Amino acid sequence: MISRYTRPEMGKIWTLENKYTKWLEVEVAACEAWSELREIPKDAVKTIRKRARFDAVRIDEIEKTVKHDVIAFLTSVAENVGPESRYIHKGLTSSDVVDTALSLLMREASDIILKDIKALTDVLRKQAFIFKDTPCIGRSHGVHAEPMTFGLKFALWHEDMKRNRERMKKAKETISVGKLSGAVGTFSNIPAAVEEKVCRKLQLKPENVSTQVIQRDRHAECLMGLALIAACIEKIAVEIRHLQRTEVLEAEEPFEKGQKGSSAMPHKRNPVGCENLSGLARVVRANAMAALEDIALWHERDISHSSVERIIIPDSFILVDYMLDRLTHILEGLQVYPEKMKENIMRSYGLYNSQRVMLALTEKGLSREEAYALVQRNAMKSWRERKSFKELLLKDKGVMGRLRRREIDDIFNLSHYLENIDYIFRRVFGKAKI
Repeated sequence: MISRYTRPEMGKIWTLENKYTKWLEVEVAACEAWSELREIPKDAVKTIRKRARFDAVRIDEIEKTVKHDVIAFLTSVAENVGPESRYIHKGLTSSDVVDTALSLLMREASDIILKDIKALTDVLRKQAFIFKDTPCIGRSHGVHAEPMTFGLKFALWHEDMKRNRERMKKAKETISVGKLSGAVGTFSNIPAAVEEKVCRKLQLKPENVSTQVIQRDRHAECLMGLALIAACIEKIAVEIRHLQRTEVLEAEEPFEKGQKGSSAMPHKRNPVGCENLSGLARVVRANAMAALEDIALWHERDISHSSVERIIIPDSFILVDYMLDRLTHILEGLQVYPEKMKENIMRSYGLYNSQRVMLALTEKGLSREEAYALVQRNAMKSWRERKSFKELLLKDKGVMGRLRRREIDDIFNLSHYLENIDYIFRRVFGKAKI
């Protein structure tokens, strides 16, 4: 577990104490189910329910000898319960308890991630509407393309996170299964009714068919969902990092009072938060790959997945929880510079109008190839000589033989690029407003 990035609510889920609490919850629920089937005396279950507890330090001490965490846990519980402990773990194998409890932990953690996504989408929605009509240059390959609005970036990210929310909800459903079917999943020493009763009590679905373990494609799906969230976070972070470059400086992440950007250069204001998010996204993606590797096990089970999961599942949830929270605060306090955006639009000498000029020429009878060549000739000259694209067109006989001055003036009207922004926003947000 990476403690530096652990937020309290998420961190509490992945403590040893909480893991053992979930193990105990499964064991007690199984005893209650057996009792309902009249296979365990009711008085024994009352005693188990009253006395069942564990000591994490004692479990660790026992495990040093027995080299088995579930046996160590059961021994610690038995020391507190007394003779009635003989009924605990009846008909079960370790994975019945461990895997069912892990489903409970992952479900709880998924709820926190869903809450985090909601907080982020609220900020994205707010910022989208604030900057809905703020013009900026759109870029492809890092090069000026055509104008758009800054709010569209937030609308796009909002849509990304809506998909992440749906993926996470589906992943939560996929992992919300329990398994109490014994050594190789055949219910050889435990009736299926116990599994059904325990799962109902824990609000899980019974695994339809299992081996000794719940199948790991379920866990992989969940970690893939987390990896996609991390990838989308990095997508946003990379955009902010580009926008914060000195040559662009259309936006920058918050720089707090007293913060320092460099040990050597006092002027520095670096996008360290976004760079941090880019780096952590790599870890979460790598964890998802490890989860995919965990799917294939020998026959009905080996434990090659176990050591991996003890790292990748808690860490992935902890990191994505942290990443979503940090990005939310970065975007909430994002410093945005509309005047710099206007200035940058003009840095390409009006060349972003090249497509509109080409289309206007084709409407006047030129072939697309002829129009493209005519426009490109002037565009390259504009780049080379750093001259206004519009002024070069007005001096080009090939262009002016087809278009009038007022038509070119209309082509270069910025409003043409922004007239469908409201339509796009309605598709993303419906009729909602801030």
